[in-house]
Amino acid sequence: MRSGVKVAIVGGVFVVVAGGVAYGGYNLWQGVSGGAGGGVSAAKSEEKRSGPVTAEEITNTAAEFLAAWAAGEPEKAGQLTNNPVDAGPAVADFGVGAKVSAAEIVPGTPVGPKVPFTVKATVTYEGQSKPWTYTSELTVVRGLSTGRALVDWKPAVIHPKLTEGATLRTGPAKTGEIKAVDRKGVELTAEKYPSLGPILAQLREKYGAKVGGQPGVETWIESGTEGGPVTTLATHVKGKPGRLQTTIDAPTQAAAERAVQQYGEGSVVAVKPSTGEVRAVANAPAAGFNAAFEGKQAPGSTWKIVTAALLLEKGLVTANGPAECPPTARYYTRTISNLKDFSLGTVPFKRSFARSCNTAFVKLIDDVDDDSALAKEARDVFGIGLDWKTGIVSVDGSIPEETQGAAAEQYIGQGTVQMNVLNIASVTATAKYGTFKQPFLVSKDLDGRTFAEASRSLSPSVSSQLRAMMRAAATGEGTAAGAMASVGGQDKGAKTGSAEVDGQATSNSWFTGYSDDLVAAAVVQSGGHGGDAAGKVVASVLRAG
Repeated sequence: MRSGVKVAIVGGVFVVVAGGVAYGGYNLWQGVSGGAGGGVSAAKSEEKRSGPVTAEEITNTAAEFLAAWAAGEPEKAGQLTNNPVDAGPAVADFGVGAKVSAAEIVPGTPVGPKVPFTVKATVTYEGQSKPWTYTSELTVVRGLSTGRALVDWKPAVIHPKLTEGATLRTGPAKTGEIKAVDRKGVELTAEKYPSLGPILAQLREKYGAKVGGQPGVETWIESGTEGGPVTTLATHVKGKPGRLQTTIDAPTQAAAERAVQQYGEGSVVAVKPSTGEVRAVANAPAAGFNAAFEGKQAPGSTWKIVTAALLLEKGLVTANGPAECPPTARYYTRTISNLKDFSLGTVPFKRSFARSCNTAFVKLIDDVDDDSALAKEARDVFGIGLDWKTGIVSVDGSIPEETQGAAAEQYIGQGTVQMNVLNIASVTATAKYGTFKQPFLVSKDLDGRTFAEASRSLSPSVSSQLRAMMRAAATGEGTAAGAMASVGGQDKGAKTGSAEVDGQATSNSWFTGYSDDLVAAAVVQSGGHGGDAAGKVVASVLRAG
C-alpha cells in the first residue's frame, strides 16, 4: 500500500503492518467471545503531547484501531477512540448483529487526519457465507485529556450509513422482495431508472408482503426507533419477488430521467390528469431524497393557475376581459413588481397570464374581499393539504391562510406557498380536467387506502377559460411558447415560473405544461427563467408521453 499500512489475514490471523511494526489478533469469533483480549499498547513515558496529530500518529492509530476491529477485539478498539463506551459495543455488534465471521480491512492513503478504508467482510448466516465489501473512513484527533492520538468516534466509522442509535443486522429480510413493473408490465429497476431507487425501496417495504414476495437474507440498518425505516445494505440470498403493478410508464420515465439529469439539482413529475396516475418521477441527484414528492419550496408563477381560478370564480375577471397590468402594484406593506418593471397597460386578462404579469393578479386582491380566499381555493378545488395517499411518502403542499402583504406574495407563488412538482403537476391536471384527481403510484385496491377528494370541481366555464389562458401562454408571445414549440398534441398549454428563494443570485426555474392527457411539472434549482431550464425538461417528458 502507498500508505505503508495494510490489514490482512495471515494464516487465519488478522494482521496489520504499519511502519514495520506488526500487531496481531485472533479471528473475529474468538475476539467477540473473549478468547483473545490484548489491551491497548502501553503509552510511552513522555509528556502529554499537544497540537495537531502528526502523519505518523494518524497512520499508526488508524492501523491499530482497524487491526483491533478486524481481530474482533472490541475493548481494545474502543480504547483507541475518544469514546470507548460507545465504540467498543459497536465493534462487538459488527460480529454479533451483522453476523460477520471474518474481515479484512484495508486502509487507504490518509488525507490530512482522515483515513479511508475498505472493509472486506464475510457474512455467515445459517451455514451460508457470503462476501460483503464497502468503504468508510475515520478521523484521527488528539485526545483532550490524554494527548494521545485517537480515532474520533462516530457510528459512521463502522458503516457510512450508520447513525446514532442505529444498529447493523443480518437475517431474513423485513419484507418480501418485489418485482415492480410499469403500467404495461415492463420491469422497473434502480439500475435502469436511478430515480426510482428510493421509491422502489419504499414500495417494497410497504407492499412486499401484500404481493406475495418472500424475504431473502440481507444485512440492513435498523434505525433504533419503533416503526423507523430499515436501510438495506446488502442482499446475500435473494428472496422470491412478488409482482407489483405501478402507474409508471417506462418510456416516459426514461425521458424524465434523461432530461432532469442534465442539471445539477431538479425534479420532474408526469401525471395523467383524467385519472391521477403518476407516469414518471425523476430527481437530480437521483439517489436519496425524493424531492419531486417530498420537497417544499415556493413555486413562483406556476401558482398563478390557482390564483387565476380564484379570480375567475369570483367573477372579477374573464379570460378575454380587460385587466390592468402596471409596472408595480402595492397591497398594504408589499410592493410587487413585474420582471424588469414591464407593463402591458389594460389588456385581456389572458394576455397578462400568458406574459406572467404579477401586478395584474395583485391589483385584484382587494376586490376578493377575503385575504385567505386563495388558501381555501387551493384546498377546496385543487386538493392541496388533503393528506394524499400516493402509495409512498409524499407532501401534498401547504398554503397558510395569510392576510395583507403576505397574502399578496401568495398570489404570485412566493412567500409562504410551499409546493413540489407533484403538487404543481396535480394543480395543472385539475385545471386541464376540471376536477381534482389525487395523484397515485399504486392502485388503492391493493391496500384499501382512501384517496383525498376536493369538495368541489371547477365549473365548465372556469375550466375552459383556464385552458384557454394556458394555451395562450404556450403559443404566440406567451412565456412558455419557446419550450412548448416542439410538443405536439391536439390540446396543449403551459405556465412558466421563476421563484426567488433565500436570496439566491439566480431564481429557481419552474415550468408546468400539458399535452392532451398528460401533464408534467419540473423545477431546476437556480435554473433562471421557467422556460430556460425547467421548460426543456417538461417538453422532453411530454414528447415521450
